[in-house]
Amino acid sequence: MKKIIEINKLKIERNGRVVLNIDQLEIKRGEILAVIGPNGAGKSTFLLALANLLKPASGEILYQDKILALWNDLEYRRKISFVFQSPLLLDMTVEENASLGLRLRGIKKAQANKQAGEWLKKLGVESLSKRRASQLSGGEAQRVALARALVLDPELLLLDEPFSALDSPTRTELIKDLAKLLKENQCTVVFVTHHLKDAAKLSHRISVFINGDLKQVGNTRQIKTKPADKNVASFLKELL
Repeated sequence: MKKIIEINKLKIERNGRVVLNIDQLEIKRGEILAVIGPNGAGKSTFLLALANLLKPASGEILYQDKILALWNDLEYRRKISFVFQSPLLLDMTVEENASLGLRLRGIKKAQANKQAGEWLKKLGVESLSKRRASQLSGGEAQRVALARALVLDPELLLLDEPFSALDSPTRTELIKDLAKLLKENQCTVVFVTHHLKDAAKLSHRISVFINGDLKQVGNTRQIKTKPADKNVASFLKELL
């Protein structure tokens, strides 16, 4: 598979302190990369950097072989979708929430609702389309947030702990459904999680961040059996 993202010698600073340090990383088109690490490890910072919301102090991120700084902001934003831990739905119906991004892009209401309805159906919440967002359960709301993101047909989907607020059965079911959809869609995904099992179920590779440093990238077996150093081993021990 061709690479869609290439990162070289990247450093992100906040308040004069390096909070993210990635020597080298490539993400292939259609790959699902999980991001794990303890609190404060730089996981969310990594997503914000990929979204071009945080600028490098040094080094570079290339998207489709073009440095992010050279992309037109609007053009790049239209290639990505971001789903947060909180669904961040507006006080409107499920259908209106799911079609919002399309409407903002100038798609007519009927067409936007049709496309949104297709994704709501794929995510199992089509029957809730006329319900207000405030009436949804946590799992239902997150499914709507995912539909709102995926209906935009992003090339890159960024997920910042979208399952962490859900109970175990709800999370398991959503991950199962999402894994199927992503396989069909061939979207490139980078998602942050605190759950190694979730990472193993959904991703092709897992990246481990410790204290802002990208320590290791590999499949589940590689991460478990050959941790890069004692800090990675110690972190994994806490998860297992």
